[in-house]
Amino acid sequence: MRNRLFKSSIRFKLPSDRFNKSMAANSEEHAPKRVFINNLDKYTSKNIGKFLASYVERENESSSRAGAFEIVGTVSGSEEKTGFAVEEYKNLTREELFHHLMESDVIVYNIYNENADQIEEASWVVSALHSDMDAFPQPKMFILISTVMTWALTETLDPNDPEIPLVEWDFRRRKPHPSFQDHMDLDKLVFKLGRSNKSQFSTFVVASGLQYGMGEQAFHFFFKTSWLGEEQEVPIFGDGSNFVPTIHITDLAGMVQNVIERKTKVPSLLAVDESHNTIADIVNAIAVALGPGKTRNVPKEDVFLSEELTQSEIDHLFVDIKMKAIYLDKFMSPEKFDFNWVSQNGFVGSISQIVEEYKLNRGLLPIRICVLGPPAVGKSTVAEKICKHYKLHHVKLKETITETLAHLESRARVEEADGKEDEESCGTWELLDTLTKNLEKNGGRLDEQYVLQIIKDKLKTKPCRNQGFVLDGFPKTYNQAKELFSAESDQAKDERSKIPPHNKEIIPEFVFSLDATDKFLEERVLNLPESVVQGTSHSVEKYFPRLATFRKKNSEDATVLKYFAELENHPVHIKIESDDLENVLVMERVMESVGEVRNYGSTTKDLEEERRQVEIILSKMEEDRQAEAKCKKEEEEQRAKQQEALNKRLDEERLQEETQLMAKSAPLRQYLMNSVLPTVIRGCLEICQLQPDDPIYFLAEYILKNKPEVQTNTST
Repeated sequence: MRNRLFKSSIRFKLPSDRFNKSMAANSEEHAPKRVFINNLDKYTSKNIGKFLASYVERENESSSRAGAFEIVGTVSGSEEKTGFAVEEYKNLTREELFHHLMESDVIVYNIYNENADQIEEASWVVSALHSDMDAFPQPKMFILISTVMTWALTETLDPNDPEIPLVEWDFRRRKPHPSFQDHMDLDKLVFKLGRSNKSQFSTFVVASGLQYGMGEQAFHFFFKTSWLGEEQEVPIFGDGSNFVPTIHITDLAGMVQNVIERKTKVPSLLAVDESHNTIADIVNAIAVALGPGKTRNVPKEDVFLSEELTQSEIDHLFVDIKMKAIYLDKFMSPEKFDFNWVSQNGFVGSISQIVEEYKLNRGLLPIRICVLGPPAVGKSTVAEKICKHYKLHHVKLKETITETLAHLESRARVEEADGKEDEESCGTWELLDTLTKNLEKNGGRLDEQYVLQIIKDKLKTKPCRNQGFVLDGFPKTYNQAKELFSAESDQAKDERSKIPPHNKEIIPEFVFSLDATDKFLEERVLNLPESVVQGTSHSVEKYFPRLATFRKKNSEDATVLKYFAELENHPVHIKIESDDLENVLVMERVMESVGEVRNYGSTTKDLEEERRQVEIILSKMEEDRQAEAKCKKEEEEQRAKQQEALNKRLDEERLQEETQLMAKSAPLRQYLMNSVLPTVIRGCLEICQLQPDDPIYFLAEYILKNKPEVQTNTST
């Protein structure tokens, strides 16, 4: 199909009636501009298309008009509709492509992070349009979204002052990165063709900085690494001192919109914000806002170990230039133009907003769950299954307290080893000492105030805030819930809301209340193996008082379930009626309530672990197969040996029987040989000679006549 696309000639003749319709449509007042954009399903084009499709044009200070642009364009392969384009095209021939271009008022071609095919296609498109511009029913505009990589090796005007940024009018001195020479050649072609007849066919090149926002592209690797929290430190490739020109994708879209409507006289535009952030500044901001808060410098070559970064993205991450967009700075202001910055101060200055956009656009919203119920109902088992399915963090009371104490002790020792004697290090030791003494005082249990603070701190950690959590069997009372989820002092309160104030960042989104009859629970505990019960709270002596206490607390008016109901977070009640080890029915109810997973698919680490588990299973199966084959072979050999021994014994027995039989029959045979056979043989010979009519009768007569004298054995 690609070959078909690039074999057509440049000039095409369209039906005159289609031109007339197009001209008539554009002659109507307030008719929307038809904008063609390539690869509408890709990050850059998608966000530009969305922005233009939803743009509300400001006609004057008191009125505005929606629907200023009508978006059409190609898609690269996704079956899912964009939702904002009125027409989407796929696998077009050149003639079909040219037909749609001629129906459009504005053509936007994005080659910022595209492959050679799109660069070649854009080159053909601008050349074809330029050749047929006399046939245009109305003037057309061509906008090329290029990249600052075509400026990558450009030197500043004053080598002694590297702080001087590059600006638009330096475009004739540009020197591209070697990998972006094709982009540079296309930029020049667009400049050249736009000078022929600007009133009929105007062209613009927008050199975009590294784009960020609305889900991320080039910086996505750092966002994902931080959000997953699998690394203690987010890597910075190289020393991180290179200055990276950036632009929020919505600001880039706003710039394109203003170029379309204002038709500036500047053919080469820089799309960069006002920041001069290094890549280290950017990664640090991501790590602090979303991840562990720490970064580490790794060898520059390590970037090639990442399977998620393309070569083009890697090249962009290592660009080192300072740029200033004069056109944006001087002309694109809200007072003169319909342009409002989303991120004028750059990436670092807008990091909170960018992180929220990342989570929303990627669907990475935390799932916060609380599982409650009587002792031995199976809360922990269900919680573990929920965590595994939704990739959440399991928050258990005892384990969280143990983990907190261990962390405090570790941090205190590190601070002591580093020689720190500041207020923070002293505070760590004091808190650890307080908790330790409280445990000793209460026989291994902490006062409620400390428990609540430890759990609250756990729920506010980055992993719990990013992915979410399953709070297992806590809080147990109304007052505990009210204290644990109380609103922070700096959180705004809605005076009009009837819902009690609470901390929206940690309050569970879903509450599941498991329950079962006392008889069922008692039988379950009594049937547990002694090895499982020993040393736990499920022993008979401890369990029945715990169950009675739970029932009493949950028969009162102010229960933990009532607290959630007051927040209009009504618990989902699930009855446990059988010992289903897989909790199939319970998980069905949970998944029905919670919905889809809000997480990335399997990570490389997950896939490696799955692969390792599969290899272990396959290895075990192979070992079992070999063991079974060996056992089968040994059994066959044993059976063969046993059969051989049996056959040998039977042969020996048969030989012995034959020998004994021969020995026993010797006198009889001797008797026959001496007394019977001689007479019978002679009789048979006589028969042969005489051939009587009745040989048997003849033989009988012969034997009677010639019988020998019988010697009688007289011995006793």
